[in-house]
Amino acid sequence: LARDVDFRRRFVREVAAARRVNGAFTAGVVDADPDGSPAWLATVYVSGVSLGEAVARHGPWPAEHVLALGAGLAEALEAIHAAGVVHRDLKPSNVLLAPDGPRVIDFGISTASEASALTHTGMTIG
Repeated sequence: LARDVDFRRRFVREVAAARRVNGAFTAGVVDADPDGSPAWLATVYVSGVSLGEAVARHGPWPAEHVLALGAGLAEALEAIHAAGVVHRDLKPSNVLLAPDGPRVIDFGISTASEASALTHTGMTIG
């Protein structure tokens, strides 16, 4: 897969997008080598389960927890958009619950807001 030209192009864009994003509620890039064999990306370690796992295990949350989650996600999206990036895949499995707040992860299908997308809604990759 890492030898596939389209994969490489998407991965280079993912790395560039992730490097531009700096926010308290995102997982920052530590290092990356999109041209390596294999290509790789390392982010700050986030200790916590995904939002999807937490809801599956514990069910609905009290209102005050939902409000705190919403505030953290709003800050994350503000930082992401300030970097000129549109996430395009925000879902419970892409939100990790760290002790000090949520972290939005996985910019795999993000796109620069001014760029034409390599993928389109409904398009299957891989």
